[in-house]
Amino acid sequence: MSKWLVDATHTNVGFSVKHMMVSKVKGNFNVFEGTLEGNPTDLTDASIEFKIDAASINTNSTDRDNHLRSGDFFDTEKYPAITFVSTQIVKKGDDEYDIIGDITIKDVTKKITFSAEYEGTGKNPWGVDVAGFEVEGKISRKEFGLTWNQALETGGVLVGDDIKITIDLQVNPAN
Repeated sequence: MSKWLVDATHTNVGFSVKHMMVSKVKGNFNVFEGTLEGNPTDLTDASIEFKIDAASINTNSTDRDNHLRSGDFFDTEKYPAITFVSTQIVKKGDDEYDIIGDITIKDVTKKITFSAEYEGTGKNPWGVDVAGFEVEGKISRKEFGLTWNQALETGGVLVGDDIKITIDLQVNPAN
């Protein structure tokens, strides 16, 4: 079974959440690592692990990012990492998979299913094999203790509950 490493310079770990019930705030995490053990062209028997530095959150607003790092949200001093470990991978089509596993945020672990589409393989300009995937999932932030919110005068709340996760992923062999 071959081992592949997440290529952080060619991967984006993003998210979006409703803001004020009418728009979305998008952001990403800048520091992460991960492994894929198996065949990237057929994930059926693969295992995947991913670790994100929660303090590396970036929404293009320093004040908001600092608030997200605080005890109101991620509490990154106490809980520095967000982790994911696959438990099962189900082939849904030629290049489509459900990646089922455990995601841990603030010491709360929940099962999540990511949809993944295999985008292909190739060789980079230095002759190194690469493989790409587009990955999407969704969590309820409240299930992980990320409950801070503020009521709006017009009704509704400042921050939505559903967090959409999008990962544009590239992996390289671990040689």
